Amino acid sequence: MAKYMITGIKGQLGTELSKLMDEKGLEYVGFDATDLDITDRDLVANKVSELKPEIIFHCAAYTAVDNAEDDGKDANWLVNVNGTKNVADAANEVGATLVYISTDYVFDGTNAGEYNVDDATNPQNEYGLAKLAGELAVKSASDNYYIIRTSWVFGEFGKNFVFTMQNLAETHDELTVVNDQTGRPTWTRTLAEFMLYLVQNDEEHGVYHLSNDNSATWFDFATEILKGTDTKVVPVDSSAYKQKAHRPEHSIMNLDKAKATGFNIPTWQEALASFQASIK
Repeated sequence: MAKYMITGIKGQLGTELSKLMDEKGLEYVGFDATDLDITDRDLVANKVSELKPEIIFHCAAYTAVDNAEDDGKDANWLVNVNGTKNVADAANEVGATLVYISTDYVFDGTNAGEYNVDDATNPQNEYGLAKLAGELAVKSASDNYYIIRTSWVFGEFGKNFVFTMQNLAETHDELTVVNDQTGRPTWTRTLAEFMLYLVQNDEEHGVYHLSNDNSATWFDFATEILKGTDTKVVPVDSSAYKQKAHRPEHSIMNLDKAKATGFNIPTWQEALASFQASIK
């Protein structure tokens, strides 16, 4: 019997979570797509039944947002909806608590303020539609869940905006970055710590929003990332970068519910500084 199980353990978040659990001396069993195809319902059911975990951190996801609009549409749905339903149903069968990671893309981005956890959802791209359907699959399987919506994720493991900006700055004196999309950056370390915090402190089940505190445009984020370098960051509107998938213009998610648990949420500026120091 394993207390903790992690899906998507080799992804950006799964790797961060496993690193954190190693630091804390927590035992877990982790699977990547090559070890456990979450779209195979019988395989998932058998594996979870065999392990009987108390907690399942469901980090596995299809995250190619633009590809999800066409070539990856089927894969997006298979993994983010069917796969999530398989994991949720299997968790319910053994009485495990499921921690599911969702996204700010479940909102349409038209709210001038902050989105609360119980605000109406209205995804505007295929990825957001699938992640919302995944949320509904989790809710329909059991009440024993935490759904954590996050946004603008960056970290040590995998491709993300921070590494993209740093790499481009090595060969460019000037970079143009969109300045008409506003949200909250999230360090995978902060997110992993919150996931563990919820289950270890037996917090109330339900939907939470978790990112680092303060908001930013992508231009603000890039400017902070490249602070101290010789590369100039120039703001442009999103029409300069045509993308297949619609991005919410204003997807700031309210963090009050997460803060009410007592969990300390660093600002994204503090998180970025800690992250950059950690990888030097």
